[in-house]
Amino acid sequence: MQKTIEIEIGDTTIKVETHRWAKKSNGSVVVTYKDNIVLVTANMKEEPKEDQDFFPLIVDFRVNTYAAGKIPGGFFKREGKPSEREILLSRLIDRPIRPLFPENFYNDTQVIGLLLSADFSVDYDSLGIIGASAALLSSTIPFTTPLGAVKIGWKEGNFKINPGQKELKELDLIIQAAGSEKDIVMLEATGKEFSEEVFKEGLGLAKEIIANICRAQQSLINNDKIQVEEPAEFKRVYEQLKSNLESDLRNAIFLISGDDRNQKIKSIYEDILKDVQEEEIPLYKKALYKLEYDIFRRILLSEKRRTDDRGFDDIRDINIELGVLPRAHGSAVFSRGETQSLATVTLGSEEDAQRLDDLTTENAKKKFMLHYNFPPFSVGEVSFLRGAGRREIGHGNLAEKSLTNVIPNEEEFPYTIRIVSDILESNGSSSMATVCSGSLALMEAGVPIKSHVAGVAMGLVKEGDDFVILTDIAGFEDHFGDMDFKVSGTEKGITAMQMDIKIAGLSDAIIDEALERAKKARLYILDRMNRSISTPSEKLSKYAPVILSINIKTDKIRDLIGPGGKTIKDLISTYNVKINTEDDGKVTIAAPDREVAEEVIKRINELTASVEIGEVYTGKISRIEDYGIFVEILNGAVGLVHISEISHQRIKNIKDENFSIGQSVDVKVINIDRDNRVKLSKKAVEPKEFPQDR
Repeated sequence: MQKTIEIEIGDTTIKVETHRWAKKSNGSVVVTYKDNIVLVTANMKEEPKEDQDFFPLIVDFRVNTYAAGKIPGGFFKREGKPSEREILLSRLIDRPIRPLFPENFYNDTQVIGLLLSADFSVDYDSLGIIGASAALLSSTIPFTTPLGAVKIGWKEGNFKINPGQKELKELDLIIQAAGSEKDIVMLEATGKEFSEEVFKEGLGLAKEIIANICRAQQSLINNDKIQVEEPAEFKRVYEQLKSNLESDLRNAIFLISGDDRNQKIKSIYEDILKDVQEEEIPLYKKALYKLEYDIFRRILLSEKRRTDDRGFDDIRDINIELGVLPRAHGSAVFSRGETQSLATVTLGSEEDAQRLDDLTTENAKKKFMLHYNFPPFSVGEVSFLRGAGRREIGHGNLAEKSLTNVIPNEEEFPYTIRIVSDILESNGSSSMATVCSGSLALMEAGVPIKSHVAGVAMGLVKEGDDFVILTDIAGFEDHFGDMDFKVSGTEKGITAMQMDIKIAGLSDAIIDEALERAKKARLYILDRMNRSISTPSEKLSKYAPVILSINIKTDKIRDLIGPGGKTIKDLISTYNVKINTEDDGKVTIAAPDREVAEEVIKRINELTASVEIGEVYTGKISRIEDYGIFVEILNGAVGLVHISEISHQRIKNIKDENFSIGQSVDVKVINIDRDNRVKLSKKAVEPKEFPQDR
C-alpha cells in the first residue's frame, strides 16, 4: 500500500513515498530532499539459502551521472563498475542495517539505492540509509526497527545539518551518524583535530534528528512480516555439545594463544564433525559457533578476563622499524601484537595526481592517496590475489581520512603523495595499524607533516546491563564482540573515527567511556611512535624526484607549449622531466635532481621571457634592407636596427658593413611602440669611437 510521510529536518523537509515506483519490489521508496531524489528497493528470496550459517545481505548504491546532468567520461559513455565513492556509500547503508535483522534469517536479501537527481546544496549521503530503512519496514522482510541518519558539520562553534558540497570543504568536523530512536548504530567522523567534547555535542544534535526520523517511520511498518524461528533441533544439539565440549573449548580459548589456539579449536570442530551426518553438518557448525561465542563472552564478563590475559586497557606490544626499503621514498613497519602493517611512501609530481570524475567534481585532482592491501597470507590462508574489494577500500578510506588533515598544503610541499599499506599479519585492527605505519613512513620520507597520527580500535561485550569495554581489540574479540570503534588522531585531537556494532544500539554512557579510553590509548601509542621518529627527516630520499616551480605570464603559456605541444615535448624528452602548466601560469618541473630542474627552469625562462626596453640581447640577423637590419632576438621576436643605430659613425650604404643573414649581433632594445614593434640599437652596446672619415 502506498504511503507518504514528511519529516522536518531543520528548515527543510524530507519526503518518503512507499511503493510509488518499482512496485514489483517487496519494498520500495522514493526519498525526496530538496532536489535530491533517491529510489531505494528491498527484495528477498522466498526460501532460506540451503546450508547457510550467515546472513546473505547485498547492498548496492549507484550514482547515476544523469542525476547531475552529466554524461559519463571514458570511451563507453555509460556507467561501469562502481566507483570508490559508490562502494563507500553502499557500505554506509550496509553497516547500520545489518545488525538489525533477526538471528536465523538466511534468505538472500538485496537493497539497491539509485541516486536519480542530485542537489549539492544539501548532503544526500544519509538518504540511502533512510530509504533502506523505509523500504525494509514497508516490506515483508523481517526488519522492524526504524533507522534514521544525518550528517552534522561544525565550524567555529556552529553546527550545520546535512551541509552541502561547498560547505563540507570548509568544516572542522563532519559527523555521519545512523541510529534507532534511542541508540546509535553506526558512526563516522573526520576533522581537524577536534576534541571529544565537541564531538559529543555534535552527536547529541544528530541523535535528536535521528529520533525524529525514526518516529516518523513507525507508520510505514508492514504488519505481514515473515516469521523467523530457530530450528527445532538446534537447542538439542547445542546442549549436547555444551555438556561434552565446554571445558575443552574454554581451555582452548583462554589457555592457548595465537595460532595454537586456532589450531586447537579447529581440531575440536573436526573431531565432532567427522561422525556427523552430512545433512546435519551446518546445524552442528552453527551450534559449535554459538557455544564458542557464549563461552568467550561469559568468561570475559564474569571473570573479567581477556583471551591473552591483558588488562582491559592494555595495549599489545608495539614494534617499529623505519627505512626498511632502501629504494622506496619512505617506509615503515608498525607491529602491534599479531597485527603488522608495512607502509611505503611514494612521492610524485602533479602529473601523478589522481583525476576525479564524479558528480561533485570538475577536473579536480587528488594529491594524497592511501591504498590498503590485505593479502591472504596475512591470516595464513590460500586464495587468489584480486583487486581491492569493499573491505580494502573501506579500510583504506578510513586510514586516508585519519592522515589527510596533517598533510602539508601544496605551497609547502608540492608533491603528490601515495601511501600503500600492505598488511603482513592480521589479528585485529589492521586499519589502525595502517594509520600508525603511514604516519611513520611519511616522517621517514621527509614529508613535513604537522604531527604523528595514531589509531586504536575499541571493543565491547555487552549482555543486558553488564558490559566491558576493551582497548586494542584482537581478532577474537572483534569476531565475538559487539563493537568495533576505531579512533585516530594526534596529541591535539581526533582526526577520524568509525564505529560499527552488532547489537541494536549504544548508549551515550558506553560511547563516552569508549572515547575516554581511546584517548588514553592513542596518547600512549603516539609516545611510542615519537620515540622512534618525532620530526620529519631533513632530506628527501635521493630516489625521490626534485620538484621546483616558477610562475610565467599567462600570455606566455603558449610559447612554452609551442605549436602542437612541440616545445614542451622537446623539453620533456631532452631533460627526462615532467612539466605541468596551470592556467594561472604556474609551471611545475619534476626532475631526477636539482641540477636538471634548474637547467629546465633556465630554458623555460628563456622561452617565455618578454622583450624589455633597456635590455641587451644577442640575436641573429634575419633580413637586410637599405634602411637597416632586422634581428631576431628572443623567442622569435624581431626588431629593426635602423641604419642610424648601427654605428656611432654615419653610414652611407649598409652594404659597406658586410652584414650577412644568420650573423650574431648584440643589440639593445631602445623602444617598443604601441603596435609592439621593437626598435633596436647596435651602437648602444658598443664603445663610442672617435670620428673618422669613412
